[in-house]
Amino acid sequence: MNKHVDKQLRMSRYTSILDNGLRVELLPMPGYHKTYAVMSADVGSVDTDFTLSDGSQVHLPAGTSHYLEHKLFEKKDHDAFDLFGKLGADSNAFTDFTRTAYLFSTTSKLHQCLDVLLDFVQDPYFTPALVNKERGIIASEIRMYQDQPSERLYMGMMGNLYPNDPMHNDIAGTVRSIQQITADDLYQLYDAFYQPANMSLLVVGKLDPEQTMEWISDNQSRKEFRPGYQRPSSLKIADPSGHDVIASGQVKMPVHRSSVMVGLRGVQQFENGRERLKYRLSAELLLALLFDENSDNFLKLYNQGIIDDTFGYQFEMQRGFHFACFSTSTDKDDQFIDSVRQILDQADKELISSRQQFNMIKRAWLGRLIGLLDSPETVAERFAGKLYDNALLTDEIACLKGISIDDLSSVINQLIKPGHLTTYKVLRQN
Repeated sequence: MNKHVDKQLRMSRYTSILDNGLRVELLPMPGYHKTYAVMSADVGSVDTDFTLSDGSQVHLPAGTSHYLEHKLFEKKDHDAFDLFGKLGADSNAFTDFTRTAYLFSTTSKLHQCLDVLLDFVQDPYFTPALVNKERGIIASEIRMYQDQPSERLYMGMMGNLYPNDPMHNDIAGTVRSIQQITADDLYQLYDAFYQPANMSLLVVGKLDPEQTMEWISDNQSRKEFRPGYQRPSSLKIADPSGHDVIASGQVKMPVHRSSVMVGLRGVQQFENGRERLKYRLSAELLLALLFDENSDNFLKLYNQGIIDDTFGYQFEMQRGFHFACFSTSTDKDDQFIDSVRQILDQADKELISSRQQFNMIKRAWLGRLIGLLDSPETVAERFAGKLYDNALLTDEIACLKGISIDDLSSVINQLIKPGHLTTYKVLRQN
């Protein structure tokens, strides 16, 4: 087990890659009473088409990863949620585009909770009857999201940005696609991606690192896994240049006020996760500089009635793709679109005169990230596994310190391309 000490932040990190390939990260936080554990698999909703190591091709229905996440808790004679409950622990799981995670929090019985987590994730039990039982639940979840204007706005924008890629599908799939999912599909996805070498386990908070690592190692030594695992190749972008972006789209819904979203697709590729992390932080700093509520751009648009308190922006980065988006509820949707375009087009000029604002925003962000270290839950939830080469919050802080205003200029040159921009509107029905 390797130990790394961040002397400035006074935190120790313990890392070990077990014989079966599972990467274990331990971050003890003395003085805290709660412990969080997150077990992640490098697979998500976009991994529907992939090639196995023997060259065979696999195609699965949209929503299979999310479906598997739901069913993995349920076993032949028990449900993992119930086991956590009996131990006094809270448990949950989530699926995003490129990652699936299973987690728990506890103030006691850490050993038993770790065993439950490792055992239920590494012991799949899928039957036709259990799979069929879930269809109505997930279909209701999908329909609920389809009735939400914000979800329709976001997925409409994604459909425009990635019309020929799986990102245009909801993470849960569609009502039609989930009808096609079988128990065999779940086993096929599980066998391809839920191998220890494609997974990681992070434990944060109250823990003894030596003892905790011993518990995890003992659990894994009692199990057999496929030797020589090779992760399937997946998510090949249909048009890496981004020329297939659809310029605009809209839908009408029974809403009180129309809303609009502008999406900007990035096409920059990265050789490693730490480059990806630096790019993401630089892009987020750039967007804050241009659109934060204290910026001149925000105040101008707000005073003109083009945006209101519903305005928001975000930068999303996942394995193989990334994008920025900007949204608001407004009666001046075309003016909002034109204003966002103009701000992005003039970003390089604004950056020249914004060195002081950059330093202020960067210091504020550093303070915010350092403050997040007080929360074991946040430290655990920000861990993105292989996406950023297993970077923890402490690594984010170190990376952010090294970012200069020139890095923001590079993001402008790489990200802001007029042909990669789309708009989507949710309009009020008359």
